[in-house]
Amino acid sequence: MSSSLTAVEYESTVALLRGRRIQRVIYYPLMGGEDGCEVEDWDFGPWHQPTMGVELLTDDGARFSAVWGSSFEHYGLELFLEPMTAHLVAIGEPGRSAQVEVTDHPRWSSLVDRKLTRADIAWSEDCKSDIRLPVAIRLCSRERTVWIAAGRPADRPPGEVYHLGTDDVMVVFTTKFAAKVGIPVTR
Repeated sequence: MSSSLTAVEYESTVALLRGRRIQRVIYYPLMGGEDGCEVEDWDFGPWHQPTMGVELLTDDGARFSAVWGSSFEHYGLELFLEPMTAHLVAIGEPGRSAQVEVTDHPRWSSLVDRKLTRADIAWSEDCKSDIRLPVAIRLCSRERTVWIAAGRPADRPPGEVYHLGTDDVMVVFTTKFAAKVGIPVTR
């Protein structure tokens, strides 16, 4: 999915978001159905599932891609200063990823066009294996906090159990739901 990334490179890329304004948000959910062209459900209220990733375009023309990857020995959320086309091929082709603009979605409205006051990584540490895994990035304006995470529900349709560190991307919009999923919400 993504190229190898070091913790220092990752921290530096996330830091580049601070002070910028997100102008556009694009999801990359999978497509399925009989013809492979039906966009999978991605809006679940307090969270979204753009399975393959999220592209953030900022006010200065930068493009950031939040994708799942395995640079840290297990699936985690990774961020790159490059367009999503650097990570996904055949966007829009049957059975691949769709491109879904969500800039005007009500859940994003209090983050889009607002200065990002914070952007940081939520790390999860596995005590058994000493692996430090980036499970999410947290984006904050004065009005809103949003987490983009590597995770998914344990069941379909989604129930009460969620797993982090998977080859899926999810976006979480409330502190309560982030805690339920297992994303470290305090720092």
